[in-house]
Amino acid sequence: MKITSDILYAGVHDRDIDLFESQYVVPGGISYNSYVITDEKCAVVDTVDSRFGEEWMKNVRECLCGRKPDYLIVQHMEPDHSANIITFADEYPDAVLVGTAKTFTMIANFFGRDMGSRALSVKDGDTLSLGKHELTFVTAPMVHWPEVMLTCDSTDRVLFSADAFGRFGDPDESLPWTDEARRYYIGIVGKYGAQVQTLLKKASSLAIEKICPLHGPVLKEDLGYYIGLYDTWSSYRPEEEGVLIAYTSVYGHTAEAAKLLGKMLEGFGVMTAVYDLARCDMSQAVAQAFRYDRLVLATTTYNGDIFPFMRQFIENLTERNFRARKVGLIENGSWGPQGVKVMKALMEGAKDLEFCGTEVRILSALNGESRAALELLAQELR
Repeated sequence: MKITSDILYAGVHDRDIDLFESQYVVPGGISYNSYVITDEKCAVVDTVDSRFGEEWMKNVRECLCGRKPDYLIVQHMEPDHSANIITFADEYPDAVLVGTAKTFTMIANFFGRDMGSRALSVKDGDTLSLGKHELTFVTAPMVHWPEVMLTCDSTDRVLFSADAFGRFGDPDESLPWTDEARRYYIGIVGKYGAQVQTLLKKASSLAIEKICPLHGPVLKEDLGYYIGLYDTWSSYRPEEEGVLIAYTSVYGHTAEAAKLLGKMLEGFGVMTAVYDLARCDMSQAVAQAFRYDRLVLATTTYNGDIFPFMRQFIENLTERNFRARKVGLIENGSWGPQGVKVMKALMEGAKDLEFCGTEVRILSALNGESRAALELLAQELR
């Protein structure tokens, strides 16, 4: 696939993977993107997962049309992108590897190989000329590993963005981007919002017409939309108005309350999403919590604590710097409800949360009193 007349796609699509990073369900698989820039000198940008080394090397050879590459640009050392560095280096012994200083430390750690004179260590703002193509390197530490850098081709105005702007699923650019990109960003990069903000400020001075990420499609139009979402996500602002109701329920009574609250809110015209944390895709529920400006947590008391899936959900939120939301709380306990107390304690580190004044307490099953409390909570959240 041609991206520009001189930039070609050499990546692969993994359709067999069930869990990305052994935790994220990816029904559409995931792509491992790699690119080849052809000029007076040729550069390959990143490799792919170990299981696709042979396919990737075939793609690279086809892109090069018999030429030998001069450079391998290593933007990110996570193994889904770096696993074939040594395969490449052995096949092309004259090629120079380009990366940050930390990149070469990691190459030694992963592969036990000192690249010696073949290592070109670059810093923020350094450039590399391939002929008519001038590449500028932009360091992006902790987006989301410490060695990460991006590469900007000023000639074709292409930003090779490492894991930034990636998406789960098929790399087909005609498919919807936002939901799977949000889930990818919040799950994998979400903790590092401050570092992403720094990167966005650096990138704002670059002339960019296309973004080539390491996962998902090449972004070619309306780049302001994608950059705007990254600005929103990385500054932890709500993306839109709405309420996410996340619940755990053992015998259905807490589920009944959560769904009833959802219907009340929908009756007020409020965008509402309801997730059963024991059965849903946890990463999707977490991403949706960051999407909306209001959140309701409804849980059973369990072993004097809260149900394990609710604890996991809250820890996923706080680990990713969840903040600046309005939060409603519902607890259920047959003899000693602990939900509100435990949930508030777990969320102590989250900044700028506004807890609703109404805290709903269910003693085993809904009754007139707890239904009335749900109505008051719905009024607060509308």
